Amino acid sequence: MTETLTIELPNAESAMSLAGHQEENLKIISRQTGANLVLRGQELLISGTKNQVELCQKLVRSLSDFWKSGKAITGVEIQTARYALDTNRQDDLQDLQRDVLAKTRRGEEIRAKTFKQRQYVQAVRTRDLTFCIGPAGTGKTFLAAIIAVQALLSKQYERLILTRPAVEAGEKLGFLPGDLQQKVNPYLRPLYDALQEMIDQEKMTDLMERGIIEVAPLAYMRGRTLSNAFVILDEAQNTTPAQMKMVLTRLGFRSKW
Repeated sequence: MTETLTIELPNAESAMSLAGHQEENLKIISRQTGANLVLRGQELLISGTKNQVELCQKLVRSLSDFWKSGKAITGVEIQTARYALDTNRQDDLQDLQRDVLAKTRRGEEIRAKTFKQRQYVQAVRTRDLTFCIGPAGTGKTFLAAIIAVQALLSKQYERLILTRPAVEAGEKLGFLPGDLQQKVNPYLRPLYDALQEMIDQEKMTDLMERGIIEVAPLAYMRGRTLSNAFVILDEAQNTTPAQMKMVLTRLGFRSKW
């Protein structure tokens, strides 16, 4: 037997937030719950079996912190909310949604989108040494850079050092013109991109000239002792055992890797 439920949304901004671009969010919620969703103005009509409607209502309500304030909702956040319902972790979901790590230069809020990302963030915040593995595009470098910039700007550390082995991604780039820094910049571009989300180019250039932010290939780390510094080693899977041992012995007092 088909049932129908109507949810009144507070304003047009909330409706747009919940629906997403071209109502993509409604399609995802429908696939997650089996219910049919139709948005008419500020009314969300949910139809389906009793269980489907109840599940869909819970899922929509669990995202209310986002759509009530008109914040953008992603498919990952919908899937995380569904997982929280399945595992009875609604309280953890609220903590996840409300823990804003930082705001970008454009005013966009940055937060962990999954429970695993939040576990990673908490480990980086509380531990001196954190290893993280995962598929490409899961936020490993980006989240670490955001936490590092926040710690640097709040004076918890004196320096921010980002390093990675200069290894090509399958193709040969051949001879690269310029000085040594210009030669390695293509390999370090992902780290620059993460920094520029938080710091404008002029300020970042100033911090780099003063040595407060250093982006360098892994070879530059040899023989150094890094104290009172937040260090991020990106693409560590490309290091050799000798390089990894060298990196781990660079850790000085009051430093975090």
